[in-house]
Amino acid sequence: MSSYRTMVVKIGSSLLVNPDGGIANAFIRDLALQASHLRGSGWRLVVVSSGAIACGVPVLHLDARPSDMPTLQACASVGQCVLSAIYDKAFSAAGLLSSLVLLTRHDTARRTSYLHARDALVRLVELGVVPVVNENDTVSVEEIRFGDNDTLAALVACLVSADLCVTLSDIDGLYTTNPAIDPTARFIPVVERIDGAIIAGAGDSSSAVGTGGMITKVRASRILMTAGIPSVICSGAEPRALVRLARSERIGTLFEPAAPRTEIAPRKLWIALGDAAHGSVSVDPGAACAIREHGSSLLPVGIVAVRGEFTTGEILDICDDEGLVIARGRAGAPSDELKLAAGRHQDEIASNRLLVALANRPAVHRDEMIVFT
Repeated sequence: MSSYRTMVVKIGSSLLVNPDGGIANAFIRDLALQASHLRGSGWRLVVVSSGAIACGVPVLHLDARPSDMPTLQACASVGQCVLSAIYDKAFSAAGLLSSLVLLTRHDTARRTSYLHARDALVRLVELGVVPVVNENDTVSVEEIRFGDNDTLAALVACLVSADLCVTLSDIDGLYTTNPAIDPTARFIPVVERIDGAIIAGAGDSSSAVGTGGMITKVRASRILMTAGIPSVICSGAEPRALVRLARSERIGTLFEPAAPRTEIAPRKLWIALGDAAHGSVSVDPGAACAIREHGSSLLPVGIVAVRGEFTTGEILDICDDEGLVIARGRAGAPSDELKLAAGRHQDEIASNRLLVALANRPAVHRDEMIVFT
């Protein structure tokens, strides 16, 4: 067992760029000082940082965030250099060594690359370095993008077996509805289970410089809860938030797992976080109960609908009859076969020459599936 605890902090673009477009140097300096304080109290910090594109926009003298991919990539390339230099200067002044780690889904969708990324991050933390992780927006295109750094932060937290994952945002936590548009919205201090109501109440981003929203934060927290990793969403304006959270102070919204951190097989974490879903299946209540309560495989008879086009081995979301994603797994057959097999019993499948290959295997095997809490 390691002699330190690990905290992953995700920082949104709205905290790194001032309203006038300038970089929030004071915020980054304070972050470095908190990292130094955490080090003295037995914590190691990993930073998942947005902001490369937002930092590149003013440097390239653009009036607003561009919409075309080449210009976005150019902004990321310029902005990442600027942002990395500021992080390096701030952490050096606090007596800490930082490093830059850039990832895309291409680096994690393949299991071998996922494990290499894990080993590199764990070794950096062991060596006392503060890794600053970001999506490699300069080379990312839609097919290999994480799309939001909330998902990336959850991935990193699982990779390094974090003890806590903190999202610093421009809002102070989770509400029953979006407080920016609903004055009756109520603050939620603790979440012990993420259900359909929690997901439905999560609003979209109100930031002009970010790409995520509360819904992506909630989905990321749900995966972390499955891994037994507590997470917090709180305001980046909260004084010394990371230091106070390390002392177990209640700030923002705590997503508290039902069980302590569990050793989920790396393969299942890769299924949950390493690749985007290529499609989805909806299942009937009986199949949903078998998956949730008994850890069963998904058989074609339990499927009521198939969406998207995918091949054998690609990642699928498994949804209940209310549309809530209850699990994710690798498809045991391509989408066209599952559409034909949906709702059919195994003996019926065995007698159909078009589907006979599915007779002796599930649509998604339980060993190739992660069930969300």
